[in-house]
Amino acid sequence: AFAVSVVSEGAEDETELPVLQKSEKSRTISKIGRELKGIVFVIQSQSNSFHSKRAEDLKRDILKQAIDVGKELPTVLLIHQIDRHEGAWTILPLMTDFSVNYGRNTSWIFFCEEDTRIKVVKLLETLRRFDKSKEWFLGKALYDEESTIIHHYAFAENPTVFKFPDFAAGWALSIPLVNKLARKLKSEPLKSDFTIDLKHEIALYIWQKGEGPHLTPVPEFCTDDVNSYKADDCATTFSNFLPLCGEPVNKEDVFVAVKTCRKFHGDRIPVVKQTWGREAALIEYYSDYADISIPTIDLGIPNTDRGHCGKTFAILQRFLNHTSPRTPWLVVVDDDTLISISRLRKLLSCYDPNEPVFLGERYGYGLGTGGYSYITGGGGMVFSRTAVQKLLASKCRCYSMDAPDDMVLGMCFSGLGIPITHSPLFHQARPMDYPKDYLSHQIPVSFHKHWNIDPVKVYFTWLAPNTEESHNGKKVGYNREDL
Repeated sequence: AFAVSVVSEGAEDETELPVLQKSEKSRTISKIGRELKGIVFVIQSQSNSFHSKRAEDLKRDILKQAIDVGKELPTVLLIHQIDRHEGAWTILPLMTDFSVNYGRNTSWIFFCEEDTRIKVVKLLETLRRFDKSKEWFLGKALYDEESTIIHHYAFAENPTVFKFPDFAAGWALSIPLVNKLARKLKSEPLKSDFTIDLKHEIALYIWQKGEGPHLTPVPEFCTDDVNSYKADDCATTFSNFLPLCGEPVNKEDVFVAVKTCRKFHGDRIPVVKQTWGREAALIEYYSDYADISIPTIDLGIPNTDRGHCGKTFAILQRFLNHTSPRTPWLVVVDDDTLISISRLRKLLSCYDPNEPVFLGERYGYGLGTGGYSYITGGGGMVFSRTAVQKLLASKCRCYSMDAPDDMVLGMCFSGLGIPITHSPLFHQARPMDYPKDYLSHQIPVSFHKHWNIDPVKVYFTWLAPNTEESHNGKKVGYNREDL
């Protein structure tokens, strides 16, 4: 505006316009460069080759945008390369390192997923609205509409009051808050406990029973698709799709093992056969009783009321010994798991079965003090044949037949140095146990539990190959809002 006013006052000043413009542009670039250097970008990356490449692509994109607008480059970290912590993916164990390394000369730590898309200049403009000398916890707000098991029924009286960030949109901590969290961790180390829903648990930790900051919703942190008309006002967007890296893997490349027991043959197995079981070319039902009408296979392992480690390891052994060595993938599910085999086949096109892949929804145990990550069984556990071979060759086994199979597998793979691979498209709970806005940018692969739901409806609403599916000869369509 200043340059234009100079020109309007007289022709003799027109020669000054390019100089003024260059000077103004130079000052702007310098300011942007300083602000960019004040942000540490942390990408929630994984070491699996498919995921690490996506994270590296995002890192390159951030740095390219930075080069385009200024000489100073921000720091971009990939979580899987921070190998000093088994629980680096849970973020909180890294606060001390962040405080030591960046606590003096940066302003913000910005966290994002590998599929988050960032407009760097727009992000800077957004962060400028907040006083970086104060404690800020910024993100796109999610909340529970009803209390849920995955959040330990927190805020049961009114779960909508507590907001937590949608990691897909990115979220940010100001350095004063990072420093405060680091001091708290020094005096009160993290407990050896379960990590189930990280975004909710981080928000609870920061909130500190009302003594710390609440999440501040930021409308520019979005999960709209980058091509959406809404994306113009967004600093972040999210790649809203089911990954597909070529043709889906063949039906015959996926062997499905269903864990069941005699008492559930009559109610759960018919649901499998009515819904997703028809998508599977290779499927077997493993039970404590051989029922030829299903048919089920008795593995000789008695049913247990707690964990099913003995049964699962028997399934892994059978997969190696009794299936074609050309079948690269094994999926182990519970009899009350609802899964889309067609979507899983698309997802698996992105993974190399020659790598030891152990895929599903990641949980953690004791990660503040070492611990290990594991794939929670209810959402489905996917193994490459290579992973099963390495596991069974290691002699790592159940410490008891009724040990929790998913946790023992996590311990075994951790001991072998084989990382588990997380996908948020697998779900240990029912659709109503997750915020609607969180599920709105997913194409889910699985849900779990038949409790207080019609599982057939849930399948045909959320997981069937088409939103309307022919069921018993009739076209049916269900409203997700009701489920």
